[in-house]
Amino acid sequence: MSEIVISIFLLIGAIFMLLGAIAIIRLPDAYTRINAATKASTFGVIGTMIGLFLYFSYAHDVISGKVLLTIVFVFITAPVGGFMMARSAYHAGVRIWDKSVRDDLKEDLKQKINKPEH
Repeated sequence: MSEIVISIFLLIGAIFMLLGAIAIIRLPDAYTRINAATKASTFGVIGTMIGLFLYFSYAHDVISGKVLLTIVFVFITAPVGGFMMARSAYHAGVRIWDKSVRDDLKEDLKQKINKPEH
């Protein structure tokens, strides 16, 4: 039974990574690609790490704190890194897709410019 659970987590991780790779190729602009790559890699690595943690705990009776810390570290840092890449691309002038409906950062920047500071 444990082998099935471990295999499911590894398969989920691999599927997320595959979908992220496909999304990087198929999506129209840098922002959607960054978003897809960040989410897919986060869930892919976390799924793989959970499978690895379960494997070591069932097969070798070892509870690995390093694997748990890796899960927490990836869960915290990957989305922040993706956000910072997208924001840097925006400030560098990378255009959004022509069919995008909203540009929230543009509206926020306009409000900051029009708002006097104390």
